[in-house]
Amino acid sequence: MAPQAKIGPSILNADLANLAAESQKLLDNGADYLHLDVMDGNFVPNLTFGHPMVKCLRNHIKNAYFETHMMVNSPEQWIEPMADAGVNLYTFHIEPVKDVCNVCRLVQESGMKVGLAIKPATKVEELARYMEVADVVLVMTVEPGFGGQSFMADMMPKVEWLRCNYPNIDIEVDGGVGPKTIECCAKSGANMIVSGTAVVGAPDQRQAITQMREVVQRYLK
Repeated sequence: MAPQAKIGPSILNADLANLAAESQKLLDNGADYLHLDVMDGNFVPNLTFGHPMVKCLRNHIKNAYFETHMMVNSPEQWIEPMADAGVNLYTFHIEPVKDVCNVCRLVQESGMKVGLAIKPATKVEELARYMEVADVVLVMTVEPGFGGQSFMADMMPKVEWLRCNYPNIDIEVDGGVGPKTIECCAKSGANMIVSGTAVVGAPDQRQAITQMREVVQRYLK
């Protein structure tokens, strides 16, 4: 199946005290999925939330597609809790993992889709040996761990390489993506767009989501 344009707001930029309402608003305004950033304070120098909060969110929002972006040293530790919390796509970083294929297998056995992420310093070719088991690949366009960083356009050759070599894979970009940088991402071949402040903080969320999706769709044709 050919890749589809999908916009996934990062809820880390939302009002976490009203997360269910904020998330539902994003979905009502056209978000295709919700991107949930999980950080352990070790793999990245920040701490966010874990499976209890995700499960609470799922209890309020029954049908949305949830992606957890696991910025953690031991992604295998959280597979079952996140599956139980109702996560659909479990995206983890390959950098700290010794046996990526085993973690992928455990994710699949839990009933979730597999996402593989790389930090800016990681060569995209590192993903090649795992592509047969990946449903999504995530190219970070900032250093993971904090929001509000500037978009790294020099990550786009990674996206281009992936789209050239794996034309049917879902390619996600995350970090500094908004109206000013979406065309660069779409032109390079990204079809899954994580956007934080540019969507969550937009005066008109629906317009922001629609405009970015239209740009991606234009390049997918």
